Amino acid sequence: MTYRTRIYYSSKQKNEMWDRWQRGESLKSIGRAFNRGSSSIYGVLSRTGGIRPPERKRSRLALSLSEREEISRGIASDLSLRTIALLHLPRSVEK
Repeated sequence: MTYRTRIYYSSKQKNEMWDRWQRGESLKSIGRAFNRGSSSIYGVLSRTGGIRPPERKRSRLALSLSEREEISRGIASDLSLRTIALLHLPRSVEK
């Protein structure tokens, strides 16, 4: 018995699937475009009931990569969390 390796679709590929699905293409024809079976496409589209999920966006309260790096450096320098917050975090964050 031969097994197919699991495929992970990129965001661009998923967007194309959703575009094709919204234009009314069948799962079979979408699968042919990706050289996969319709069951592979069904797994992607059925997770949200056939409705395109909203675009993901990071909360404005989430730390950026540079902020995380500053915290990491502060911890490595044995600074207290309060000191790290006073020295490195932006002043625009409300209490």
